[in-house]
Amino acid sequence: QVQLVESGGGLVQAGGSLRLSCAASGRTFSSYAMAWFRQAPGKEREFVAAISRSGVLTYYADSVKDRFAISRDNAKNTVYLQMNSLKPEDTAVYYCAAREGIYNSNGALYNHWGQGTQVTVSS
Repeated sequence: QVQLVESGGGLVQAGGSLRLSCAASGRTFSSYAMAWFRQAPGKEREFVAAISRSGVLTYYADSVKDRFAISRDNAKNTVYLQMNSLKPEDTAVYYCAAREGIYNSNGALYNHWGQGTQVTVSS
């Protein structure tokens, strides 16, 4: 079992940057592929980025590619999402998620979720 706690959200102007963190409990963090998802008001949850258990492989939604970067520090049980060149359409609650095995963009395959952190980008 793993518990996830996100932090780092906030209000930022368009073009700005934020770095989200997701701290995981437990001693088997490196067994989990990790991902970030987001959900804007009135919209369905959408995939943002994923990272393999080792951190070598990453995968991004087209909408954030070249602007966002996912990374992890297995020694600190933490996964990060560096968000640059933020746009108003990036406004959403951001969730980190974990699953044992291979990373995936399908949220239904993740069985551990954090509570989310709000990101608001003003124009």
